[in-house]
This record gives sequence, C-alpha cells and structure tokens, in this order.
Amino acid sequence: EVQLQASGGGLVQAGGSLRLSCAVSGLTFGNSAIAWFRQAPGKEREGIACIVSDDDDTVYSDSVKGRFTIASDNAKNTVYLQMNSLKPEDTGVYYCAGGLGIILTMLRLPSSYGYWGQGTLVTVSS
Repeated sequence: EVQLQASGGGLVQAGGSLRLSCAVSGLTFGNSAIAWFRQAPGKEREGIACIVSDDDDTVYSDSVKGRFTIASDNAKNTVYLQMNSLKPEDTGVYYCAGGLGIILTMLRLPSSYGYWGQGTLVTVSS
C-alpha cells in the first residue's frame, strides 16, 4: 500500500521560512515523481514543485521559483520542501503526491498523480 504523509505546516510571518516533509512508503523511488501542490481558498490545486527520482530533475512553478526548494532523501524515503521568503499569497493547504512514469511536461498536473497525502496547512501572515 502506498502512503504519503505530509507534515511541517504552521503559521509564519511574511519573510519567514518553513520546511515541509513528505514521508513516502510503498512507492519505489525508481521511475517515480513526488510533487508538492497547494490549494488556496477558492482556488484550484496548483503544482508548485516536483522532483523525479531517477535523476533528481526538478520543476517549479513561476510563483515559487527561487524561493522554494524540493529535495529528496532516498535513505529516509522523504521529500522535503524548503520554503523561504514566504509571502501571504503562499497561504494554503499543501499536499504531497506521488506518481509513476510521468513525463516532464505533465509533472505539475494533479491528474498525473495517483497517490496523495493528507494536506498540511501553511498560513503566512502579513
């Protein structure tokens, strides 16, 4: 059984940092991709950062590029999202998701992922 468990959300002031963790079990890291999505109130779920296990290729949305970093620790079966210079517009529920055999151009689409963790809430105050 594949399970993903996201943690690390919380309340932070604008300009601050948070690190989210996604513990992955039951998913072979080879040929897999793990992504972080976020959903703000009233908005669609947005793919913001993705990492491909085979070669550690990463993809970021323009909204977080240069501020967020996704990284994997294969020994711990955990994927991290380091979030720096947080802005109020980064507020939302953050989800991690896992999938197999996803091509590069599809990495940020929710429909590409078959496995989802529960969300963790990030609130950035101004």
